[in-house]
Amino acid sequence: MSDAPPPSMSATLAADEALARRRDAGEQVLSMAGGEIGLPVLPALRERLAAAADQNAYGPVPGSHALRAAAAGYWGRRGLGTDPGLVVAGPGSKPLLFALLLAIGGDVVVPVPSWVSYAAQARLVGAAPVPVPIAPGEGGVPDPERLRAAVTAARAAGRDPRCVVVTLPDNPTGTVASPGTVRRLAAAARELDLVIVSDEIYCDLVHDPSVPAESPALHAPERTVVTTGLTKNLAVGGWRTGVARLPDSDIGRSLHGRLVPVASQIWSTPPAPMQAAAAYAFGEPPEVTGYVAAAVRLHAIVARAVAERFTDAGAALAPVRATCYLYPDFGPLRDHLARAHGVHGGTDLVRFLSERHGIGLLPAGAFGEPGDPLRIRAATSRLYGEEDEQRTAALTARDPLELPWIRKNLEQIGAALTDLTGVPVPRS
Repeated sequence: MSDAPPPSMSATLAADEALARRRDAGEQVLSMAGGEIGLPVLPALRERLAAAADQNAYGPVPGSHALRAAAAGYWGRRGLGTDPGLVVAGPGSKPLLFALLLAIGGDVVVPVPSWVSYAAQARLVGAAPVPVPIAPGEGGVPDPERLRAAVTAARAAGRDPRCVVVTLPDNPTGTVASPGTVRRLAAAARELDLVIVSDEIYCDLVHDPSVPAESPALHAPERTVVTTGLTKNLAVGGWRTGVARLPDSDIGRSLHGRLVPVASQIWSTPPAPMQAAAAYAFGEPPEVTGYVAAAVRLHAIVARAVAERFTDAGAALAPVRATCYLYPDFGPLRDHLARAHGVHGGTDLVRFLSERHGIGLLPAGAFGEPGDPLRIRAATSRLYGEEDEQRTAALTARDPLELPWIRKNLEQIGAALTDLTGVPVPRS
């Protein structure tokens, strides 16, 4: 057996499992740790999956032509002309990212903070993560100047960084890197000969659709891989479908030639019924775009309401522009939290809110932040209701904040923050 230390459980999945055990034991818990999108399946999508249930044969490793063509059309409508022959589908964007890291090889530059699995996957493929901090308020993209310095230093030390992973929009911060930062990232990647892997699974969840997230594929098209899936925009995390768009260049074609054999040893072929449903979804008929628009509106309303409660309590928080994630910093309350509750870092803060108030969150350390800062990641997408009837009502409500169960959840968050900080939340 390998002497390498075993990987730790994904922090988000471990937190979800712990909260589920407490709920099963009869405790009243409010899950704000994982990234599950708590919405019902679009009926038309469910019907497509059911209609394809008899498709039980193996298919092409990179996915059916119908799925790859639909994904190419999806990207084309976003200004990224795409050759279906350079699209690779897999059973979720997570294994796709893992396969990409294997196919690219070398060490991996990751933003700090970043999604819990980027650095872990780099280690699993035998590489090393090269952490680079983000610029304030521009989550998901390493600061381009610090990226240059970090890669130069890593190479001087004998390491071999070959790619940089970015997230647009970002998990965990709910922010969107500015177009200027994305352009400077693209220039740095070209200068350093890095492949950019742009995880854009949240690109349809920007709260103001008139100001979309800008893909680095627009600025470094020859070296940018884009990945996405249906997990977040259509709330089908358990269905597991992801797609990758490889660049139409020598870099992209060479990578395709390595990625497909890697994929063939990991998943053989994406699930055939799911491919049929995904091809329909990526075609973006009106019922799909209408569902996504309603979901974005709900995410924005509830995320902003929770954000207001954090800032009312005295936490610092960058404006949330996308997704259902918040990344509040309780550093301004450090002295009070230490004196009143013995809370000194994010781990203590998460423990306090979980044990005393039944609210599950994650500390910033789970996202690669060093030194256990007084920051946490809160996901608001499980506040919409426990049953599909409630979730459907939330999706269609004129004012979802007036729904009794959402109001109760917000009151629980406010009461916990009042207890934590001594500040009435929300303030009158």
